[in-house]
Amino acid sequence: MPAFSFRTAHAHGSARAGWFTTPHGVVETPAFMPVATHGVVRGLSMDEVAACGGQMVLSNAYHLYLRPGDMMVRALGGLHAFTRWNGPMLTDSGGFQVFSLAKLRTVSEDGVAFRSHLDGSMHAYTPEHVMRIERNIGADVIMQLDELIAGQAELGDSRAAMERSLRWLARCRSEFDRISRDGRDVPTDFTVPADAPPLATHDPASDVAPPPQTLFPIVQGGIHAELRRASARGILGSGEWHGVAIGGLSVGEAKSDLHAMLEVCDAELSRDVPRYLMGVGFPDDLIEGVRRGIDLFDCVAPTRMGRDGTAFTPDGKVQVRKSSHRTDRRPLVEGCGCPCCTQYDRAYLRHLFVSDEMLGLRLLALHNVSFLVGIMRDARAALAGGTFETWSDDWLARYRSALPLAS
Repeated sequence: MPAFSFRTAHAHGSARAGWFTTPHGVVETPAFMPVATHGVVRGLSMDEVAACGGQMVLSNAYHLYLRPGDMMVRALGGLHAFTRWNGPMLTDSGGFQVFSLAKLRTVSEDGVAFRSHLDGSMHAYTPEHVMRIERNIGADVIMQLDELIAGQAELGDSRAAMERSLRWLARCRSEFDRISRDGRDVPTDFTVPADAPPLATHDPASDVAPPPQTLFPIVQGGIHAELRRASARGILGSGEWHGVAIGGLSVGEAKSDLHAMLEVCDAELSRDVPRYLMGVGFPDDLIEGVRRGIDLFDCVAPTRMGRDGTAFTPDGKVQVRKSSHRTDRRPLVEGCGCPCCTQYDRAYLRHLFVSDEMLGLRLLALHNVSFLVGIMRDARAALAGGTFETWSDDWLARYRSALPLAS
């Protein structure tokens, strides 16, 4: 079998269920990828992520480059060994993080100059540098450096960013191929404590060659259909890819615009490779994305909202801090198999949050990740059983009929 491949088993319209094969295992799609920004899904162990059904996790090259450093991750055995995750992994280049540093960065044709949010130090982030960082980190799938701008940006600004992203993609691919051919840079010489095991980089003969990886391009173009088409055509015309990402959405645009752009991309992109929708992961967004041909999703929402005391349920979001849960012996979701729902009730969860106990944050994070992973598992089952249209209609109707924040 090739290191990377994709095949479809079942389809209904644009929605499909299949398998994305990587060097570290097969991902059943559609799938939600829990976000391990700093090499950890916030509050959870990798064993817990796997137990709830997570198949592939995402880390962020920008954050790992700043701390502990991409060379340090490489010296400690690469991202899989460093994080103790044995399954498929993806690293985002950090385009969104750079976008969010509006007052700390300058974008030019060469790349991005920015100040670290940690210590104010200056850094140059070019397409070539990003490829070296991501190849040091060692995830299975790595992302190009792209220019991300606000979701409601004007046509001219969106066009400039989209075209620059295509030019940066060509530079990323050239550097990716060079590293595949010539090997990674000579590693940093780190020392280790006396009697500690050697670092991976202490054996240059086996360390310089990069692990098997693939580069995903990113479709950009804001909410402008003609730009999305041009971006997709530019990507597909530049060579073969093992997958394609769609970026620059869920950054301030209306949901109707997000859906419209997915439909544009669905019509343009090849169905022979997986499609990854970046940074989108609320429950209804997952189903709407699958309907429009998306195979992979990621989002920080499940753990972030869990830390705030908000849980996903089929009937909308539940805020466990509310006083109405003080005597509520029900689980968050009847029939949910996660440890939060099988072992604890709403009254105890509320107690944990009002008492500032960290267990509450962990349990809700685990539930929310399990919930999104479960939606994708159910979508695959519905596609296999030929009931996807009815299942998705019913699911969305129930979820959207609830108040903005369920009791």
